[in-house]
Amino acid sequence: MIRTQIQLSEEQVHRLKTIAATRGLSVAELVRQCVDDLASPGAVDAETRRRRAIAAVGRFRSGKPDVAQEHDRYLAESYQQ
Repeated sequence: MIRTQIQLSEEQVHRLKTIAATRGLSVAELVRQCVDDLASPGAVDAETRRRRAIAAVGRFRSGKPDVAQEHDRYLAESYQQ
């Protein structure tokens, strides 16, 4: 591995440490994973993901009138099939 130095704001360091601790990773490993994710073929940025998610809203119909209230039950049933 090649050692490198970067400069981050205090807020960025705080967020990195929090995420790393939550995932049980070192900050260095988290940064490596982020670089790999960004450099992987087909990787999309957060804005693109957001636009795709918004575009999908309302495009599909289940035929069930109570999905909003009963989504947990329907999800559990789909895993049992």
